[in-house]
Amino acid sequence: MSRFLLGLFLYSSLPCFFLTDLWLPTLLESTSVQCIWGREDRTCLCALLCVHVEKGFGIHLYVPDILRILRSCHDDASRFTSLLAKPGCDCLQQEDFIPLLQDVVETHPGLTFLKDAPEFHSRYITTVIQRIFYTVNRSWSGKITLTELRKSNFLQTLALLEEEDDINQITDYFSYEHFYVIYCKFWELDTDHDLYISQKDLARYSDQALSNRIIERIFSGAVVRGTEVQKEGRMSYADFVWLLISEEDKRSATSIEYWFRCMDLDGDGVLSMYELEYFYEEQCERMEVMGIEPLPFQDLLCQMLDLVKPEREGRVTLRDLKRCRMAHVFFNTFFNLEKYLDNEQRDPFAVQK
Repeated sequence: MSRFLLGLFLYSSLPCFFLTDLWLPTLLESTSVQCIWGREDRTCLCALLCVHVEKGFGIHLYVPDILRILRSCHDDASRFTSLLAKPGCDCLQQEDFIPLLQDVVETHPGLTFLKDAPEFHSRYITTVIQRIFYTVNRSWSGKITLTELRKSNFLQTLALLEEEDDINQITDYFSYEHFYVIYCKFWELDTDHDLYISQKDLARYSDQALSNRIIERIFSGAVVRGTEVQKEGRMSYADFVWLLISEEDKRSATSIEYWFRCMDLDGDGVLSMYELEYFYEEQCERMEVMGIEPLPFQDLLCQMLDLVKPEREGRVTLRDLKRCRMAHVFFNTFFNLEKYLDNEQRDPFAVQK
């Protein structure tokens, strides 16, 4: 039996007959179910049962539906989606993951210390959900499709939760240490601790490493869903998770897309020379204040075009940046002064990985 399913039985307020009902051994032990029931299915089944318990439903009423799903869906991704998604929906939205992750928080041995810190439950769950969508939802739609789920490593990583007691060893998605680092950085910026930060707050990130112009673009709605950031000038913790992951690793596909959207001022899918000069101007101003003589834009432009080698002269596309494998150097040059100056101490062509 899954440790998460066992955990459900231990902490739920189910009557004693629940454990002895005829359907339970049928569900858990029948060969016909086991042959199609993977680790991921057992884990999300637990989450499904959790939802029904919380809502006060009779669980025995759902067993036929659960068995039907497990028998009619022919791979892990389709079974997982069918068990977690809303009725009639063939994709996963962020809220669909909450019961599953709440169960992980309450039952995984590596997170037992959180029992004394319930205020961190929702923060951890939010972080994990954002990391899942950042990596898996390649379409940026806010809905994970079966195709996206199948192409990702999420279900394989989810299965590791049953095998690994140290949650921090599961660095993809679930690491508590990674969550703690992200949350502490946000907490430092969120001085009033209302779980929102402003442009002024974000300007203090990493000793004012990001330029004001790129911060304005982040808050423009170019990469942030919803209206809060545009109407109220506030960024939520969930959006900050995306920002921090993108800032710390500018080599990943999602990060390249994130920063490309920020720099593409007119949204035409191309970075023009005007747009590059617009962002570099502020870098020059900041270097002059520091007593550093900046490289003239035309000279810098030649360097960047040599670095990226765009397919068409005078324009840089998303495809160009993904192909060149040096997108991190390119982006830092235009809006992260600290990392740009650090890179200037080295040969940008010497460490192509």
